[in-house]
Amino acid sequence: MEPAELPHIPVPRPGKVICCGLNYGDHIAELGRERPAHPTLFAKYADTLLPDGADIVLPAGTQVDWEAELTVVVGSEIRNATRDEAERAIGGYTVANDISVRDWQNRTLQWFQGKAWDATTPIGPVVVSPDEIDPVAGVEVICRVNGVERQHGNTETLVFDCPTLLAYISTFTVLRPGDIVLTGTPGGVGMGMTPPTYLADGDVVETEIPGIGVLTNTVRLS
Repeated sequence: MEPAELPHIPVPRPGKVICCGLNYGDHIAELGRERPAHPTLFAKYADTLLPDGADIVLPAGTQVDWEAELTVVVGSEIRNATRDEAERAIGGYTVANDISVRDWQNRTLQWFQGKAWDATTPIGPVVVSPDEIDPVAGVEVICRVNGVERQHGNTETLVFDCPTLLAYISTFTVLRPGDIVLTGTPGGVGMGMTPPTYLADGDVVETEIPGIGVLTNTVRLS
């Protein structure tokens, strides 16, 4: 019997995958950081993305954390855009989880090596159009681990909202259709718990944004 085919990634090969860290007040507080004056940005590769239902495979012994995020899909090219121009360039929204390998992330002041592991960033299950949800008015961002709710934030508390992020990014790099921007995670990450708590082999991570859908992915550490 052939194995069931996994759903496809709804944005299969974005030219740019740009992420914003420290973008919710409660997440900033739980990590003991100061509220940033400018977006805290880092990049991933398209190779980091994987679909709903796929396993998140990482080496045993790594400190694997969850980070539920609203993700913006760029719909039209922008360069040096105003906030209004950036808002009109939003092609849609989807769900992602910026699964982070914290022990690697914390090796240096640069986060890249803990954020860019191949096939570790679930995204999907679909892209919805900008008229279906309104992140400025507020949408919920939820993460559950083995059915236990770990994160429950709302995009109305973003430090930098979606149009502001896109406009800021477009001042130094052009954004083109299909590029994606992960907008940050709310409080409740494992690293911020006392004691810190990380994902174990076999844990099931559900990432949900009502109005878009739910990602369900299983962690495999070996």
